[in-house]
Amino acid sequence: MKPLDDDDRIILETLREAVHEALERKRRLGQYAVVWQSGHPVFIGPNPPADARRNSAESSRPFEDAREPGSDE
Repeated sequence: MKPLDDDDRIILETLREAVHEALERKRRLGQYAVVWQSGHPVFIGPNPPADARRNSAESSRPFEDAREPGSDE
């Protein structure tokens, strides 16, 4: 993989910051979020949909368990 140029690094950092802010806002509001981890969608935070609890062993995880995008690959 080739190194990122300056513009790409700025774009990537901006996207990471936006995701972090969105997840933090959802956490403060008591909402769940859906993130991609280990090749599967995972519900994090409180009160995921009832059918999600049945389908995901990792549902209802706290937001602090969420990793940076791309860190599970």
